[in-house]
Amino acid sequence: MLFSFILTAGLLVCAPAGAVETTDSIKVATVVADRGVVVSLTDTINISGSFNATEVLQQIPGVSISDYGGYSGLKTAGLRGLGSAHTAIYIDGVRANNVQSGQVDLGMIGLEHYGKAVVDYTQNSISFLSSEPEFIDRRIVAGDFRLSGGSFGTALPYARMDFRLGDKIVLGANMSGIYSKGDYLKPDNDPLGNNDIKQMKAGLDLKGSTNGGFWKAKAHFNLARRGTPGSLSWPSTDRQGDMNGFIQGLVSQNFGSVYKVNASVKYALDKLDYFSTWGNSNYTQNEVQLNTSHQFRIFDWWTASAALDYQWNNLESNLYTATRNGIFTSIATSFILNIFKADLAVEYNGVFDKDGGHNYAVSPSLGLRLTAFRGFDIVLSGRRSYRVPTFNDKFYPGYGNTALKPEDAWITDFGVNYSRSFLCGKYSLKAKANGFYNYLTDKIISSPSPDDPYIWLPYNIGKVQSAGIDLGAGFGFRSGDLSLNIDANYSWQQAVDKTPDSYSFGQQIPYVALHSGRISAKGDWRGWFITALWNIRSGRFDSAGQLPDWNTLDMSLGKAIKLPHCGPLTLKLTLSNLNDSYYEIIRDYPMPGLGFYGGVEFKF
Repeated sequence: MLFSFILTAGLLVCAPAGAVETTDSIKVATVVADRGVVVSLTDTINISGSFNATEVLQQIPGVSISDYGGYSGLKTAGLRGLGSAHTAIYIDGVRANNVQSGQVDLGMIGLEHYGKAVVDYTQNSISFLSSEPEFIDRRIVAGDFRLSGGSFGTALPYARMDFRLGDKIVLGANMSGIYSKGDYLKPDNDPLGNNDIKQMKAGLDLKGSTNGGFWKAKAHFNLARRGTPGSLSWPSTDRQGDMNGFIQGLVSQNFGSVYKVNASVKYALDKLDYFSTWGNSNYTQNEVQLNTSHQFRIFDWWTASAALDYQWNNLESNLYTATRNGIFTSIATSFILNIFKADLAVEYNGVFDKDGGHNYAVSPSLGLRLTAFRGFDIVLSGRRSYRVPTFNDKFYPGYGNTALKPEDAWITDFGVNYSRSFLCGKYSLKAKANGFYNYLTDKIISSPSPDDPYIWLPYNIGKVQSAGIDLGAGFGFRSGDLSLNIDANYSWQQAVDKTPDSYSFGQQIPYVALHSGRISAKGDWRGWFITALWNIRSGRFDSAGQLPDWNTLDMSLGKAIKLPHCGPLTLKLTLSNLNDSYYEIIRDYPMPGLGFYGGVEFKF
């Protein structure tokens, strides 16, 4: 394996309200580096340099975002009522973990460097894929420099350089930063305090090709200092420091048309420091991953795969220590018979905790696809899914329960997808509809202990039933210098608490919207472009009752100026939350109101 490491600082960047474009979505049997060929059902969006995970992921049906406000707030994502701890996050095919809480903070990843986000409903995962180097006419160097800033004392710099080291090797280096005072207004028109952030991210990507394959090495480093303002009901002066980084390598090699092998390795270090009036705490996590998958083409219509992964995680803190070893294995097969395709897989996931016992689970999955006629697919998928208890669930002093079992869920989906282009690509049309039903048992929730009702402990007694439908449609037009694209989607999601004797039995799961919708439009003409994005959420609840509905409108206007002998110079003005809607994704954690941002980008 080849590796690169980084120790660089961020400098130059892009506008915050990056445009997001949804692509054709319903696809089955994708390749994931540490899973081989898996049964999957995916949505893919293109990311145009957005610094905000919430802006990106709330464009996708079925995704619920937890955002504690501003750039400094914790940001996590969950799929179709299953929660963020039950949703896996991947970076370029290798899983990102947080064994302490089970929640990967998406704000610390740095989405401005990634080109696509792939949401897999069957595998219950979200994958971020790096942008590929942009070389034109075999140039040996290419660059992308962006800088934007605006409301709430915000500056967002980004720089990227790609170098061709040979016919088969490319090196990319990126640096970015976030500086924000985060002093947007509360309902009483006083500035929100202690919501500032200073963050630096940097990375290296080394990529090469071989005869019949390729290899990649990636390194990422993040350093942040930020406030944790607490809620409006309980303001806070607490501070938080984050330092995390990883190095990972991936090799993929074909041996003729019969056999393919993928192998990856990763080391990650995460450090969190909390400085609180209630007492300081710190956490240091170390992780090692070794992943390999093997794919075999038995006949033109029949393929099979096998995967084996090992993970080691260690957590050291001033509160407790814990160590975990994990083993994942899978076997899968795929049949393609003209217009019909079937994918089947069985997975084993075993977790062994030092002084905490072990958990294991066997998960079958099935995916079917029928091409009824040109451009029209019918897709059905189902899978058993597990979420292993986190270290906090099992070992946190005075709270943890080492007897916890994994959360157990059945995930099912039925969908249709239509996509066609007409008149030599001048017009394009796409539409999709997905119905889903998920049932989660052994959900880990906190309840009073039998010995002392004033002491709450985690137990496997929760149940969640989630059902809904996702609808989407898009239209495109291109003629000469003019192009227009309009996309819309709507989701109805009823995620209901089915826990016996629960105070919220029969009620919507906290923060999962019953109704959510999005309409986006983009127009381009001779270098000018305009984008508009409207989001709405309604039917949201938490433990205190119903939350207000909200909607936001973002618009951008820009001009790409062609420069001789290099790429374009792009100027952009963004109005975020144009309708100045006051809203909260998490109760008492307000989101920013109307914001103005200006940006410039230069490519060569």
